[in-house]
Order: sequence, then C-alpha cells, then structure tokens
Amino acid sequence: MTDTPFTLLLTPPQAAEALAISPRKLWSLTTSGEIPHVRIGRSVRYPIDDLRTWTQIQTKGVAK
Repeated sequence: MTDTPFTLLLTPPQAAEALAISPRKLWSLTTSGEIPHVRIGRSVRYPIDDLRTWTQIQTKGVAK
C-alpha cells in the first residue's frame, strides 16, 4: 500500500492491511463505533489521519 499526499480515505481492505488486522475485526470495530470512519452513501471509508491518531491513542492506552 502506498501512502501519497493525495490519498485521504482508505477502503476497508486497505485500512485492514494498514492496521494489520483482519477485515472482520475492522468491521467489528467499525460497527461498534470504536474506530473512526466515514460513510459516503453506502461506502465506508477510513481517513488516514484519523487512523494514525487512533492507533497512537490505542498504543498509549496499552503502554501503561
């Protein structure tokens, strides 16, 4: 996966790959509202900057 300045939103397969989790786990996090996402019509997309922030918060929460 390439991260270019023009890529703002990731598709579910791209987001799952970037987070190194299964698509099923990503969907579980999405439906529970635990992970930032955007709905565009019926499509679900994941903002790169929000995913970076979310992973930093998750990492800080574990490193207590």
